[in-house]
Amino acid sequence: MDKIGDQGWNGTECAARLNGIAQPEWQACVVWRDADEPVMWRADETELLPGDPVGTAVLSEDPKLPDEWWRAFSSSLDALAAQRTSRVASPDTETITQALVTGTIRATFPNSFDTTVEQWVPAHADLNWANMSAPTFSLFDWEDWGNAPRGLDSASLWASSLAVPALADRVLRERRADFASRDGKLMTLFVCSKILGPDAHPQDPRLEPARHMAEQILQDLQAD
Repeated sequence: MDKIGDQGWNGTECAARLNGIAQPEWQACVVWRDADEPVMWRADETELLPGDPVGTAVLSEDPKLPDEWWRAFSSSLDALAAQRTSRVASPDTETITQALVTGTIRATFPNSFDTTVEQWVPAHADLNWANMSAPTFSLFDWEDWGNAPRGLDSASLWASSLAVPALADRVLRERRADFASRDGKLMTLFVCSKILGPDAHPQDPRLEPARHMAEQILQDLQAD
């Protein structure tokens, strides 16, 4: 009950008010209180997706998406970042704050550089290959969206693509402005921290490319 209002409760309904984003049209919801537990339940109804999910959250094969898909994808992310909201994003169900960003990065990269976020913009906050459709692009699963550091979505999708180098490179090209920004670099370190942290699996194919990218970014940030 204490999470209602600030963690995903009406994310899908609120996202229906966003402009310029390819997403399923929201229709209605039903809400009820559990008779036995101190929880509330909610079900949202939307129109059907225009295609199947691209894949699982982390891909191991290139989905070979057409250029039209990538144009719709990038246009939707640009439109999202241009909106205004009072919501705060909750990636991995944890409300994102400056303290969370700093703590997550410092846990893996204790180097001395400034982790202060300069630009907070609306983000989907759960952007991965399981939450987008193809061959027609549509972005769904809006429970966690809200303001977040610029580049969070781009960095998250890049991290979900690292097992397929060509796909990860395509994400970098499509969202180059995000990755070139200082906040985008911080968000890339943020997602790398989750891959390279103490719970890292030694067989994760994303380890080496994440480590290589992190080294490059650390050099850039320490040179500033």
